[in-house]
Formats: sequence, C-alpha cells, structure tokens
Amino acid sequence: MHILIAPDSFKESLSAKEVAQALKTGFAEALPDATFDLLPLGDGGEGTMAALAAALDLKEKSKQVTGPFGQKVELSYFYQEDLALLEMADLVGLASIPLEKRKPLELTTQGLGEMLLFLAENGFKRVLFGVGGSASNDGGIGLAAGLGYEFFDQNQQPLPAIGASLGQVAFISDQRVPEVIKNLQLSILTDVTNPLCGQKGATFVFAGQKGLPESQFTAVDQAMESFYQIANPAIFSVAGAGAGGGLAAGLVTFAGGQLCSGIDTCLDLLDFDQKVAAADLVIVGEGRLDQQSLAGKTPIGVARRTPKNTPVIAICGSLSDDLPAFPLENIMAAFPIIAKVENEVETFAASRQNLIRTARNIGNLLHLGTIK
Repeated sequence: MHILIAPDSFKESLSAKEVAQALKTGFAEALPDATFDLLPLGDGGEGTMAALAAALDLKEKSKQVTGPFGQKVELSYFYQEDLALLEMADLVGLASIPLEKRKPLELTTQGLGEMLLFLAENGFKRVLFGVGGSASNDGGIGLAAGLGYEFFDQNQQPLPAIGASLGQVAFISDQRVPEVIKNLQLSILTDVTNPLCGQKGATFVFAGQKGLPESQFTAVDQAMESFYQIANPAIFSVAGAGAGGGLAAGLVTFAGGQLCSGIDTCLDLLDFDQKVAAADLVIVGEGRLDQQSLAGKTPIGVARRTPKNTPVIAICGSLSDDLPAFPLENIMAAFPIIAKVENEVETFAASRQNLIRTARNIGNLLHLGTIK
C-alpha cells in the first residue's frame, strides 16, 4: 500500500511537516510494509510558504521591518531566481500575538508593505503572498503605508495606519509610492472566499477570534466600507477580499495583486496530480474540520483533486458538530484525534502523540482488510 499524506498545519500546535511525520509514524507502526509520500501543504494560511519552500528547496533570508506593535522585527521570505514567497502570519499571525495583546484594530501590517517594496526594489518580479492566519483587521491600511501611501482625515491631519483609523480617512495620497511596486506580479493565496464587508465579511466572520468584541462588529464593518468607498469601491464585489482581516483587499487595491486559490496554487506547484496518481490511499488533515473547511481549505481542496477511485481519509484535531455526514467531497471518513479540548495548552502539546495514536488505530483497521 502506498499512502500519500497531505495535511495542513494544526494551528498553534504543529507545522504541516510535523503533522505529516507524526501520521507516517503511526501508520508505519500498523502497516510496516506500506510506503509513503509526505506532502505537507497550506492553502494560504499559517505555514503555507514554509511548506512550499521546503518542497521546492527555496532559499531563505530575512529583513528588518516594522512589527505588529511598531517595533523592529526580522521577517523571513523565501526565494528562487525572481520568485519570492511571503506570509502574513509570519509578521502578524494569530499564533504569535499573546491573548492579552490581541487587539486587531491596533496592530499594524506596515512591515508587509515594507517587505513588498524591498522585494520590488531588489529585482524580484513574482511574489506569492499568503494572507491566512492573521491577528489584524486593518483592511490593509498598514500594508499600504509600508508601500508609501499616506492617509489623512477631513482636516488634512495625518492618521496612523491601523484599523482604528479606517473610518476617519477622508483623503489618500500616493505621492510617496515608488513606481517600482508596479513591476511586481503579485499572487494572493487565500483559503476563503469571504467578501470584504457585510455579514460574511472580514469583521463579522473572523474578527471575533482575533479579540474584537461583538458589540463593535457593525461599527468596524462600516468603517471598513467607508475606507474602501474612497480607496476602491469595486473591491466590495471581489470574492476573497475579506481574507487576512481585509489585507487581501489592500493587496489588490494598493499593490495590484490578484487573488487565487491557495490550495490549488500549492497543489500545482508541488505536482500533486502526478503524486496522487501513484497513491492507494490519501490522508488529509487540519486542526479543525468545520463548515469553513468546505469552502475549499486544504483537506477539501486535496480531496477534490484526488481521483474518485482513490479513498481519502481525514485526520483532524477536532470535528465541528455542523459537518454533514460522510462520505463528503470524496472524503470517506474523518477522525478527530481528541474528543474534546479540556485544556488548550495541554491538548496542543499532546498533538503529536494523538496523531500517532489515531493513525496507528486507522492503520490497524486497514490491516484487518488484508487478513485472509
């Protein structure tokens, strides 16, 4: 039996590579004669670029940029020839912001704009930009400031480039934006199709998990809408513009980016169709499989690209109660590695062993089918 293991990361717990290795360990214990192909993946969220960089053998460098609290930090990027890979979560990811500091309207994404400008000025022509897993909800105003844009209120007073300023912006100046930024071919990898504003937009769907009180959702959503009525009204009809707390909208508006499916882009780059053709079984997984996953996140994206005669099994940290019954989207069955999160810190720490145990148990069931 040849098993293709193609999981996403388990957010705040294990990287996609670590998940894949743990699953292989468990399956190998139960199926010693099996062969494996490990394909750690991402769909634009946390860990996507690291998974791609490892698979494609890209080089890594870092540059000092403005951090989420205005401090100076080192931000990594991966590269090969004129291609660079950059990830929002590496600067302002939810997992890197302590609970007590999760204030999505006060964090700045300026460093991401600074990095894009640096890449453009240093000869890079193509950039893949992952926008998932963010802790901010600034609509990309910080990123724009990093590119050189300036924002003013109705009295012509400059405004700080954070989400809290969105509703006060009356004028936008591009006088200090270098022309070189227009030379970038920027692909925005996202795992969601949410619009920028409205009940299914960035604020109402995602800002709560980033620390924004529900009582502020309406006002913040209206501020985001007010800002983009000035910056780019056409963005309201663009699917996926709400990704990354609206950073996707900022990348389209201020950097000329193009939105694309994160998982399909990754699968194409990693020759997934060729690899899956040799598999007898495909294993997918992510930290939590839920309704949002069905929109096309990694497990579903992989399952949709897997031939119908090749079984797919999902192994996840947990499963939401609102999932339809399996089989679903070519996934034959899904297994949680934990029954319930009692203590988040201890649960995350035990992820590797829970993955190994679950894979071993499933492997034992598969082994039963070979006994005559």
